[in-house]
Amino acid sequence: MSKGSPCPTPGFLVWRLANKWRVAVDRAVAPLGLTHAQYSLVASLYGMQRDGERPSQRRLADHTGLEALYVSKLARALESAGLVERARDPRDPRAVQLALTKEGQAVTRQAIAVVQELLGQLLEPLGGLDAPRTREFTDELRTLLDAPLTPAAPHPPTAPTTSVVPNDEITQGRTP
Repeated sequence: MSKGSPCPTPGFLVWRLANKWRVAVDRAVAPLGLTHAQYSLVASLYGMQRDGERPSQRRLADHTGLEALYVSKLARALESAGLVERARDPRDPRAVQLALTKEGQAVTRQAIAVVQELLGQLLEPLGGLDAPRTREFTDELRTLLDAPLTPAAPHPPTAPTTSVVPNDEITQGRTP
């Protein structure tokens, strides 16, 4: 992003950072046969499984912030690759529980190590993984993620207005 762009919005910056990190993680875990989304699923599953949990797809979707349908699709692909086992929940026949296979655990441990190294590089401008600025940044992100979103009230139809957004605001990454 050029430093000449005046005042990009926080939303634009979060979106850019998320895309930059997603691409970096995609590239880092590709040699292990994973995508960023698959990594997010297996790394989360690894932590949950280590804590004694065998989560349902729904529980894993809630944990990762991914849509349940997308988690189902990812889990099927990971099952085909021999990294995840899917089984019906004995307490709820509609639910599918997930667990990493032995191979899935090994690949996930490798992927976590690769991503931890990458995070060190990505967070170096803030002082690294354990730096006070990184902890503050993490706290700020948690605050934003924990804030509930209230559905927007429907707006009544309004008559078209004649106000115009100057072209320079649109081309410089700002939104009105």
